[in-house]
Amino acid sequence: MYKYVIYAIISGLLLAFGWPTQGFPILLFFGFVPLLFAENKISQIKDLKRKGLKIFGLSYLAFIIWNAIGIWWLHYAQEYNADGELQNSWISYLFPVIANSLLMSIVFQLFHWVKFKAGNFYGLLFLPAIWMSFEKFHLNWEMTWPWFNLGNGFSNYHQWIQWYEFTGTFGGTLWILVGNIIVFYFLYAFINTKKTEFRNKLIIYTTLWIAIPIGISYWIYNSYEEKGNEITAMVLQPELNPYTEKYAKDPFQIVDGLIQLTHQNITPEVQFVVAPETAFPGPGPGLNMDKLESDFLLEQFKNNFRNYPQMTFVSGVELMRFYPYEKLATPTATKYGNSDTWVDVTNSAIQFNQKDTIQTYHKSKLVVGVEHFPYMKVLKPLLGDLMLNFGGTVRTHVTQEERSVFRNSFNDAVIAPIICYESIYGEYTTGYVKNGANVLFIMTNDSWWGNTDGHRELLQFGNIRAIETRRDIVRSANSGVSAFINQKGDIISSLGYEKEGALTGKAKLNDKITFYTKHGDYLARIGLLLSGILLGYTIVLQIMNFRKKRN
Repeated sequence: MYKYVIYAIISGLLLAFGWPTQGFPILLFFGFVPLLFAENKISQIKDLKRKGLKIFGLSYLAFIIWNAIGIWWLHYAQEYNADGELQNSWISYLFPVIANSLLMSIVFQLFHWVKFKAGNFYGLLFLPAIWMSFEKFHLNWEMTWPWFNLGNGFSNYHQWIQWYEFTGTFGGTLWILVGNIIVFYFLYAFINTKKTEFRNKLIIYTTLWIAIPIGISYWIYNSYEEKGNEITAMVLQPELNPYTEKYAKDPFQIVDGLIQLTHQNITPEVQFVVAPETAFPGPGPGLNMDKLESDFLLEQFKNNFRNYPQMTFVSGVELMRFYPYEKLATPTATKYGNSDTWVDVTNSAIQFNQKDTIQTYHKSKLVVGVEHFPYMKVLKPLLGDLMLNFGGTVRTHVTQEERSVFRNSFNDAVIAPIICYESIYGEYTTGYVKNGANVLFIMTNDSWWGNTDGHRELLQFGNIRAIETRRDIVRSANSGVSAFINQKGDIISSLGYEKEGALTGKAKLNDKITFYTKHGDYLARIGLLLSGILLGYTIVLQIMNFRKKRN
């Protein structure tokens, strides 16, 4: 068994060292191979007991290595200890590592069961189907954590995946998994037969499987012409420490800082000023969403920029809706402090200018444990304040069903107001585009983990959305990296991490709809259908075999 443990460790390391931002994604095409060898060898040992449990343990070892190395930076999230001092939050790191590795291992166990019961062909066909089904599930349930969806693995090599405009990230997932199966099949055949034809096929088929999509992608990349009229935008990067400044400074100081930063950098041609996620009001209550037109802080912005009558301000903001009595409150509302008032809280985007009615959008893909208490009705009675004790939340931010877009009276821009974590979700982003968005504005505060791979990965994962939708991205990040990204996923200009300032650039307004935007995660839906058919076939086969044995 020891050599199979080594196999699992090698798989975990290959997947980890193939992962962004430091890894080389070619390794992902070989990452599952040692684990597949271990599964296959153990399945063939006739007298070995608890084969499934052993394979589950090996897969868990491989996946926990991948997850642990892949998000090593997550433990830099801070929480307060008993003395009121900030310290690294290991629970914020360990929980997703342990839980996500467990889910991956369950998926691999299902693959093993189908392969063992229905045969190698059906098993190897089942693996990409069930894995894509798992990734699709992970995009949509209340404990969503799609960080390790395999298609994200090429985010640092966006020239390789220009065809994502047709497939989305599930095309990358399928590419990786089929590549692993090709390597496993021919390498296994060569090792067992020593025939050079299998060695040659291994080299040729693997090379072609990897090289042809990359070649097609470079052809698309070099021939693609960006579309649409241009707008000029300026992104603000206030560089406020999220633990010691952003939610501690007086709201008037924060707003005044944004106004000053804008005045220092604005030019007459700027049509949009974009501020990061929850750029204001900072500590204390959020803005009253039912009284925005008369809000004093918003009036401060308008009054300070009357000389720019056609300039539109787009920003992240915290909003609240207040209920004077508990009976009037919604299920997501919580008591506000020691008062008798109840409130709903939203992490929102807001657009306003001198002419138009204020427009808002409420973030709807929430960070589990921080903005969202998953399955609250079931888990809250069981856990109580446990999540709060670990630095999480005991409430859920209000979300919305449809993706709102922002329009204005001065130009043709139709803005997708994407907030932070939402930029990981491909089909979700297409919802803005289907509602008319011709440019993507990403507002984020991803400085919770310091100057680590965390904010760089979120930037790169978001850039995939530019390829999938062929929309320019205007990105404002609290501490960086703020950037302008074109429709091919190139970062045209950027403002580095922990640099206070502003960045002005151009963005094109593209109205063309990509194949992926129109059809969404169709590959995942095919995978779900195929996995259901294969799983059903295997169950029926087992029932028939059971009846034969009885007779």
